Amino acid sequence: MNDSPDNLSEQAGGSGPPATSRYGSLGVVAAWIGSEISVLDPAYFALVMATGIVSNTLFLQGARALSDGLLAVNLFAYPLLWLLTGLRVARFPAAIGADLVNPRRVFLFFTVVAATDVLGMSIGLRGFTTIALVMWLFALALWLALIYLGFGVLMLRNRAGGADVVEGAWLNAIVGTQSLVISGGAVALPAFHAGPQAFVLLPMLWGIGLILYGIFVALLSYRFFFAEMKPDDATPPLWIVMGAAAISVNAGAILVASGGATPFLRSLQPFLGGVTLATWAWATWWIPLLLLLGLWKHGIHRRSIGYTPMLWSIVFPLGMYAAATLRLSEVAAVPALGSLSWAMTWVALAAWCATGAGLIAKLMRGVRSILRLAEWPDDAVAGRGARSR
Repeated sequence: MNDSPDNLSEQAGGSGPPATSRYGSLGVVAAWIGSEISVLDPAYFALVMATGIVSNTLFLQGARALSDGLLAVNLFAYPLLWLLTGLRVARFPAAIGADLVNPRRVFLFFTVVAATDVLGMSIGLRGFTTIALVMWLFALALWLALIYLGFGVLMLRNRAGGADVVEGAWLNAIVGTQSLVISGGAVALPAFHAGPQAFVLLPMLWGIGLILYGIFVALLSYRFFFAEMKPDDATPPLWIVMGAAAISVNAGAILVASGGATPFLRSLQPFLGGVTLATWAWATWWIPLLLLLGLWKHGIHRRSIGYTPMLWSIVFPLGMYAAATLRLSEVAAVPALGSLSWAMTWVALAAWCATGAGLIAKLMRGVRSILRLAEWPDDAVAGRGARSR
């Protein structure tokens, strides 16, 4: 008797596709999944950042049901992204290693720090402060590893024509730094009555973030004013220029609200308040300019808009601006800012829904591709062979 795989389905009654087709289908699907994991963009953690900040702002605005729904999305997305990242490390270590020593991409890993802090903040707001503290400590350890790796790579491996400041990627380092101040100052450290020494760390991190931001803005201004600006230079990460300022405002407002854990920190309150207000004005100034850049790129130069993970870099700054404006309205006692925050919260939610719809559409196209490959694996292989010839 011939027990080859081709005859197995006939021995079972002749129904279903031949076993070789089934085996070929599984191989094609596995290869497709592997190829997607190999090129997984670390910037996908910005999805968690964007979802988390919109959720947190809705929570603070009193829209608990919507906030809980977005938290549920994050509780699924965050471990899934870690799982995919772990598979990438295990199966494609060279690929992730190349990203870590690439000056264009290494700063994208700071989205992991910010995503961990933003999700920890969401969990801490609901009373699970122990989990929030653990996540904050984990994010702090990641930040310590990445801050020197990132700037070491930028200094030692960047070449002419390499990383361009206009890409905005290393603004993620600033966002990651200030996220530690927000999560630590608002949830993690107060819940465990940490001593004054721990609270001194927060203004130090806030200052590091502001200094790095000042360096970046100086370089970006030079790039804008003294080099040619092309439509493709106006990428979504440019919105992080506003988002990094907004998160600095949020962090500064939390430090002002804390009142200072020591006499020295209390003496800094006027400085913290003044810088926070000026930074909020700077973040606000950027919004019309970024909208004009978008109009120039997509309206005048007719560049199409398609889904990429970078679009979450627009959602997060919008949500962070809403959260920062709300915090500032509370410490400055200006109700009008609270109204502005409420309006911007819904703008951020609308942007989240639009970007999420783009992600779902892309995933559905991927699923349809998998189903086609699974149904006709031999045709797919033949087609690839014909195209290669």
